[in-house]
Amino acid sequence: MHHDVVVVGGGAGGLELASRLGRSLGRKLGPRRVLLVDRSVFHIWKPTLHEVAAGTLDSHQEGLSYTVLARRNHFSFSLGEMRALDAAQRTLRLGAIHDEQGKLLVPERTLSYRWLVLAVGSGSNFFGTPGAEHAYVLEQAADAERFRRHLQAAFTRSAFAADKRLGIAIVGGGATGVELSAELIEAHQETLASLDPEQAFRLDLTIVEASPRILAGLPERISAQAKTALERKQVRVLTNTRVQALEPDRLLTDQGEIRADLIVWAAGIKAAEANAGFGLATTKSNQFVVNEQLETSAEGVYAFGDCAACPWVEGKLVPARAQAAHQQASFLVGTLRSLLHERAPSGRFIYRDFGSLVSLGENKGVGNLMGGLAGRNFFVEGLIAKWMYMSLHLMHHRAILGTGGTFVLALARLLQRRVSGRLKLH
Repeated sequence: MHHDVVVVGGGAGGLELASRLGRSLGRKLGPRRVLLVDRSVFHIWKPTLHEVAAGTLDSHQEGLSYTVLARRNHFSFSLGEMRALDAAQRTLRLGAIHDEQGKLLVPERTLSYRWLVLAVGSGSNFFGTPGAEHAYVLEQAADAERFRRHLQAAFTRSAFAADKRLGIAIVGGGATGVELSAELIEAHQETLASLDPEQAFRLDLTIVEASPRILAGLPERISAQAKTALERKQVRVLTNTRVQALEPDRLLTDQGEIRADLIVWAAGIKAAEANAGFGLATTKSNQFVVNEQLETSAEGVYAFGDCAACPWVEGKLVPARAQAAHQQASFLVGTLRSLLHERAPSGRFIYRDFGSLVSLGENKGVGNLMGGLAGRNFFVEGLIAKWMYMSLHLMHHRAILGTGGTFVLALARLLQRRVSGRLKLH
């Protein structure tokens, strides 16, 4: 099977790239020239995985089918995971696909391409911590669904337990850890509202962060506001605390033990170790080394998003954020359009930091907007920040569904939410 452009990885950036390229080529040419490969059959915007994990967002309602998106945006889709790459021959191999019983559905396949784009994302970095197998991660939709199922079981168990208590520890005070804690508080409150008062149980929620403050990559004002908001929700925030080991029912830290029935690891990211075996230059964290055109060490192979180490300013790398993947996707759309039309691409990728927004639950949020009016940075909080956070989600959907499709989808989800409520128990 041959396509001019093969995009491996259907995350926010990879899907946007395939969608925009397919639409630009049209109904006839797009499916023949652009192929998206992903190991899942449906797409969920990664920044919302903490809501799926807490049960406040329905993954079945939120998820978008890749096959439907391919048909709407005029690209082809293939289910699979890249196992090998021959950059010299411009071919890649996809692994075999098996069903839940292990029966072979699709054998290994080889694809050929003119240009390859790697957008395979990243995973969790446990930093060699013993007992990491006892922690949940939120890397993809399946991880979030697995945690949600166990969370609902833990809620039920705690409601009938003698001590009426559930302990949850989140390792990592970045955006994922902070947002997950806020959603867990709301899930707990909605659960209590549906229980008999005698079944009410306490949620002991702890965030463990090794740095001096949570949200260490954001301005101190944002960090302080988020910490205050979480503590008002009775979340225990421990900073300057290093996790030494994980056990099935507790965390061992340099400040003592923390009892936890459930542990979520949200500290640090690391690209897949398999990246180092594809014959491309990689960093110590397994990211593909790319130049200012987002091209790897192999001609015709590009990489972007969390899996790529892209130069920025003062020796820094472009941060692993959704806005960076969006900007890089836009840059590669222009590059690949030029190549598809036999024109030499021009320019280099320049990342612009537009600030960050953090969701702190229903109608609450904090954030900063970089630059802009009067050359200043602006801080936003409360309902305005929450609305702006939600608008980022809508902007992502607009890139892959168009304005009309996004409006219909948003309206349908709003009406469904008013009927069924926020907490999903399926």
